[in-house]
Amino acid sequence: MMAAAAAWLFYQSRIAVVILSPFAFPYCLYRLKGEREKKKKILSEQFRELLGSVNNALRSGDSPENAFREGYREMVYEYGEYAPITRELTRLVGGLDNRIPLEKLLDDLAERAGTEEIREFAEIFRIAKRGGGNMTEILSRTAALIEERLDVENEISIMLGNRRLEQRIMDVTPFMIIFYIGITSPGFFDVLYHNPEGIAFMTLCLGAYLCALALSEKILAVTL
Repeated sequence: MMAAAAAWLFYQSRIAVVILSPFAFPYCLYRLKGEREKKKKILSEQFRELLGSVNNALRSGDSPENAFREGYREMVYEYGEYAPITRELTRLVGGLDNRIPLEKLLDDLAERAGTEEIREFAEIFRIAKRGGGNMTEILSRTAALIEERLDVENEISIMLGNRRLEQRIMDVTPFMIIFYIGITSPGFFDVLYHNPEGIAFMTLCLGAYLCALALSEKILAVTL
């Protein structure tokens, strides 16, 4: 849809719409990547709540396995049965019932989730379990560090929320300007359409717009 709109506004040609439509595919891939990152962020947030529950259970004297079972019950109560963390914990608790070691289940969870926080927790848990140290103290410190880092990341995301909104507005501004002038001043852009010089100029403008769009996305991605 975006590619077709850009083709029509910049070229006013059905042929351009057909030619440029396939270029929407990379944009769709980019959007899918963004959705995956968003789901990872949601899972990380919910995992932080799980760590708090597990930490409390460990301090109450529960074993790590029972602590995660208790965490599962609390996540079901807090987020429901279909939340990302609940679905993952359903598999984890099922594995515990089948006597699969908790460290193996956490490794599998980290691999599926693909988030840094879960991967670090799984690694530390595995090392602590093999080393035979004070499991409660080690996991409590790990949970506290992960929660602190997630809090900092959330604060940064909130601070940059307005910047992302501004970016989205700037993304559509060129289209709105062309559309507005085309409606209010019919024929104003006729010199730019259906001739080699105009096509070349509009292609240059479209290329500059796409470069600016990619640059703004990179800046925000690095900042975030």
